[in-house]
Amino acid sequence: MSGEVRRINRELVYKGAILEVYNDTMEFANGNRAGWDYIHHVGAAAVVPVLDDGRILMVRQYRNALERETLEIPAGKLDAAGEAGIECSRRELEEETGYRAGQLEWLITIRPTVAYCDERIEIYVARDLTMSVQDLDENEYVLVRPYSLDELKGMIYDGTIEDSKTVAALLAYEDRYLR
Repeated sequence: MSGEVRRINRELVYKGAILEVYNDTMEFANGNRAGWDYIHHVGAAAVVPVLDDGRILMVRQYRNALERETLEIPAGKLDAAGEAGIECSRRELEEETGYRAGQLEWLITIRPTVAYCDERIEIYVARDLTMSVQDLDENEYVLVRPYSLDELKGMIYDGTIEDSKTVAALLAYEDRYLR
């Protein structure tokens, strides 16, 4: 199938702080050509932080694309291409929640928008949490609160939680650890 489609040109349209937008010219086996959008993202990591009592720490923060706050698992972009996802998740957990993980275990890797973006998010489960210090970026405002998995699943199914990494992570966590 890949022989039926090939990229014959890639043009950088925009380079931002966290992504690059390209216009790709694609050619098909029948000779037709089309322009396809492509977004490059350096990648990210996320973490399901599980307290000793089983509750999961969640972060509430404003998301510009949605023009509202969202409830999500802690996450952040890799500092550089090639940074290990486990190190990024460890850093983001402490920065966003003020907790350190005694144990981190890989859960799943997702590609949230495969039609036009190459972003890859490695998701880990954090246990044996100890209090540290929240270290937010200068313009980052994050509220941290624990929830039971049942509360979170209710918010998934009532549409409150729509973030794909969070939905995938919470349901995968339940399937892997609680069934």
